[in-house]
Amino acid sequence: MSTLTASTNGKAPVVGPERRPHDGLVQVQPARLEDLQPKYAQTIKHDEDNPAAHGWYASMRHASVHGLGEFIGCLGSIPCCCCCPNPFKPVNQGEVGLISKFGRFERAVDPGLVKVNPLSERLTTVDVKIQIVEVPRQVCMTKDNVTLNLTSVIYYHVISPHKAAFGISNVRQALIERTQTTLRQVVGARVLQDVIERREEIAQSISEIIEDVATGWGVQVESMLIKDIIFSNDLQDSLSMAAQSKRIGESKVIAARAEVESAKLMRQAADILSSAPAMQIRYLEAMQSMAKTANSKVIFLPAPNQTIQQQLAMAESVGEGPSRYNNPSEQTQTQNTQNIQTNGDDGFQRAINARIVEDIQTSTFSFVFCIYLFSHLYMCRVLKSTNYYPGRLPDIVCSHHNQSSI
Repeated sequence: MSTLTASTNGKAPVVGPERRPHDGLVQVQPARLEDLQPKYAQTIKHDEDNPAAHGWYASMRHASVHGLGEFIGCLGSIPCCCCCPNPFKPVNQGEVGLISKFGRFERAVDPGLVKVNPLSERLTTVDVKIQIVEVPRQVCMTKDNVTLNLTSVIYYHVISPHKAAFGISNVRQALIERTQTTLRQVVGARVLQDVIERREEIAQSISEIIEDVATGWGVQVESMLIKDIIFSNDLQDSLSMAAQSKRIGESKVIAARAEVESAKLMRQAADILSSAPAMQIRYLEAMQSMAKTANSKVIFLPAPNQTIQQQLAMAESVGEGPSRYNNPSEQTQTQNTQNIQTNGDDGFQRAINARIVEDIQTSTFSFVFCIYLFSHLYMCRVLKSTNYYPGRLPDIVCSHHNQSSI
């Protein structure tokens, strides 16, 4: 019971997924010794004991000065002694310490606290981390006489601290100057289009050229990148116009291809619509649209049976007609149905023709009577204006009027 109280801090246990003790922590990769900088500690043995090389007086002088420096260093290591220099010097991580004795390189030390003789030794630190150097803007001319402004970046690190410290005065400035010279040389051997399209290839070739020289300086070039390519205003306008013209040409080609495809599709559609089944469908659609109109004087004529007969003939030609199934009763029934449809269509046509003739006769009589009536009324108006009006219509007009009303 006490164990439960201690684990829940006096509260009721919460039912849910089990929580790991490190769920709330940020997971980082732990530091390993091989991930740090390599060991550079070494000692160079000199022939100080050889009198023929340095002389007896020089050897005794070096020994006395070195011994006095050791004594002063011991006094400086005491915290309360402020008059003597402290012999312990720190070397930060990412750096290498180079100790020179009487102006001559003697040994290299790793990061940490290093003891140095105040009188005979000097400590020089060299940064071995990866350095990033931005090369200033460089004016270059291509093979086709086009002026460009290029900016680049170099990534390098020191692999031989003693060469970088004692072999060259300023390795950083030397790399910048070497990169600018190589950049002008490589870009000058290529045309403008090649420089624009093969930027990475140019940077790789420059990096290979610099690396051969930088190795002698104790430096390894990781990579070299071309950061920016800056054109003049006139060159930018010409390049933009060329790109725009290219896009316009491509769009015209695409539009022409689309027109060709649409023409092919329209031709296929025309071929399909000109076939007999398509014409039958269009006929039925036209009949349906005419039937929906409000005009009552439209006369609907039945479709001829020629279309049906053509369809049956086409079906028989491909072997899909009624004769395929060899059923005489069905063939007889089909012929009777066709005869009935033919007789019915003929009777319907005769009835429509008789109705049309009757409507034409009625319309003709009405038209003639209206002309006669209007002419008589006009004559009556003329006679009335000349004070010669009998006062009534002729009998034939009245008789016709009564007959039409009846």
